[in-house]
Amino acid sequence: MARYLNSVCKICRREGSKLFLKGDRCLSSKCAIEKRAYAPGEHGQRQRRTKATNYSIQLREKQKMKRSYGIMEKQFRGYFQKAERLRGLPGENLICLVERRLDNIAYRLGFATSRAEARQMVRHGHFTLNGRPVNIPSILLRAGDAVAVKEASRELLVIKGALESAKRRTLPSWLEFDASQLVGKVKSLPNREEVSLPIQDQLIVAIYSK
Repeated sequence: MARYLNSVCKICRREGSKLFLKGDRCLSSKCAIEKRAYAPGEHGQRQRRTKATNYSIQLREKQKMKRSYGIMEKQFRGYFQKAERLRGLPGENLICLVERRLDNIAYRLGFATSRAEARQMVRHGHFTLNGRPVNIPSILLRAGDAVAVKEASRELLVIKGALESAKRRTLPSWLEFDASQLVGKVKSLPNREEVSLPIQDQLIVAIYSK
């Protein structure tokens, strides 16, 4: 599977907004976009002064969402095609689909400080899904599913630190969390109003509809 190996801070700078790809660093004064709020590269500052076309605006919105969730183009297009087949607006369906990914839910529950960290922890087998070991980050959870930290992983410093950091974030209303047992549950499927994501999903629909 393809992976992005360069500095993820450059991604935030390229998209012109915080995508919270580095956890707590994004909330500190060390955040790259706080220091250099322009695209990376030799001509980064000049790019901000050029007039954006409709296509470039749509493309940037799509890239912003893909990069926020750490999804590659082929898989992201697959989610969009699935979203089109569901009832409702494709853009809203798309956001609600990727929110149901196991790695995203592990991040939302506070088991990791970023989605990338959550994805790595899932792959390393630190979680269970409905009581069974799981190591596939892209699994889509359903209402009633429960995610828990494995007994052997509960004393890991990375998880303890993430849980402490998560106290500064708000738990989505469609999830519930038992801190004593380190178990999170999907109460219901998310809807667009419950997902706090600064994405204009109609622009993503527009670029895929061309």
